[in-house]
Amino acid sequence: MNSPVQNKIGCTFIPVSNLEKARDWYCNLLDLPTDGEIYHGHLYILPMQGTPNIVLDSKIYSPEKVIQVPFIQLVTADIEASYAYMKEHNVELLSNIENGHWFNIKDPDGNVLMICQ
Repeated sequence: MNSPVQNKIGCTFIPVSNLEKARDWYCNLLDLPTDGEIYHGHLYILPMQGTPNIVLDSKIYSPEKVIQVPFIQLVTADIEASYAYMKEHNVELLSNIENGHWFNIKDPDGNVLMICQ
């Protein structure tokens, strides 16, 4: 029997402590409007291009669940401009630009993300 589970990612969940604060931070980071709907009082969906959506979820948050390694790679066409943008917006940088094409940041809850060209 073939598995009924598809070889496809539906979405990525990120645990966040404050949904509105996380929504604003991620929307600013990704240049998205903040006017989307909050579902069930604890979910906010960030629509992504060409990849599964990111779902911010305040119900699953606890300090123990903060993701300490890059679990999402966000794409940029200009690594230098992206690094400068993060500095200008006081985003916590965890590395310099490495090998000329990537660096890591932390979101306000301590989750680690990678920005890569």
